[in-house]
Amino acid sequence: MNAQTAVLERDVTPIGDDYEIVRRVIEKISLDYRDQPSLEELAAEVGDTPSGLQKLFTRWAGLSPKGFLQAVTLDHAKRLLDSGLPLLDTSYEVGMSGPGRLHDLFVTHEALSPGEYKARGAGLIMRYGFHISPFGLALIMVTERGLAGLAFCDAGGERAALEDMTGRWPNAHFEENMAATASYAARIFDPARWRGDQPLRVVLIGTDFQVRVWEALLKIPMGRACAYSAIAADIGQPSAARAVGAAIGANPVSFVVPCHRAVGKSGALTGYHWGLTRKRAILGWEAGRTAEGN
Repeated sequence: MNAQTAVLERDVTPIGDDYEIVRRVIEKISLDYRDQPSLEELAAEVGDTPSGLQKLFTRWAGLSPKGFLQAVTLDHAKRLLDSGLPLLDTSYEVGMSGPGRLHDLFVTHEALSPGEYKARGAGLIMRYGFHISPFGLALIMVTERGLAGLAFCDAGGERAALEDMTGRWPNAHFEENMAATASYAARIFDPARWRGDQPLRVVLIGTDFQVRVWEALLKIPMGRACAYSAIAADIGQPSAARAVGAAIGANPVSFVVPCHRAVGKSGALTGYHWGLTRKRAILGWEAGRTAEGN
C-alpha cells in the first residue's frame, strides 16, 4: 500500500460515504422523477431513516431531497431553458419568494503560450493530491502559476483519474503533494471563500480554440445553463457547436471552469466526462447555494 492509498483509506473513505448516499438518491430521483418519490421511498433506497436522510442531504446540498427533486428533474430543466429562464429560477414555481442571489467563483486565469502547449507539459512541475469534495474525491493539480487540473472520481477510481489527467501533459513532471493542493481544495468548494478581491488563479493548458471555449464557460454564471450552440456563437464560430462540445469535454479544470453548465440545444443534460450523475449533483449543489439568498 503506498502513502497515497493509505491517506485515502484513513482520511477519505468514511466521509466519502456521504457522497455515495447522496449519489444514489440523486440517481433514483433522476430515473424516477415522474413518480415524484417520497422522502420515505428515497430513505428506503439507501437504507437510512427519513429524518437521517433529510439531515444528510440538506447539509450536503443546502436544500431538501424534495427541493432537489423539484429543481433538477430533466423535464423541468428543459422547460426553463426553452423559455430562456435561468436554470434555477425554479423558486417561482415551487412556492419560494423569488430567485436567490447568484454566487460564483471569482477566477483570474491565464493560458500557456502555443509553444508551451505544444511541448505537452515539458518543463512543468505539477503537484497533485486527492481531496474530499461534495462530489466524491477531487483530484487537484497545481503548477507554480496556479490551478491546472481538477478531476473527480469515486473511491477505487483514483488510478484511472490520475492516468486520465497526466496523459494530457505527458512531458510534465508529476509529484504527489497534498500539502500543496490542500489550500486549493479548501477554497474551491467553500462558497464563503469565493472572493473577488482574492481571485483563484487558474492556468489553462490547451489549444487556442479550447482556451477560447473554456473562457466562454467562465462567463456562465452560477444558476444558468448555456447550449453548446450559444457558446459557439459567443466565440464567433456559430457553426462549430460540435467542436465546442469536444473542447468542453476536454476541459481539464472541472467545476471551476463550469463545463457542467453546458447543455444540449433542447436543454437536455448531456454527457459529462466525470459522469452524468455527478453533473446533476453539481447542478443540485449549486441550486442549494443559489437558494440560500431567498
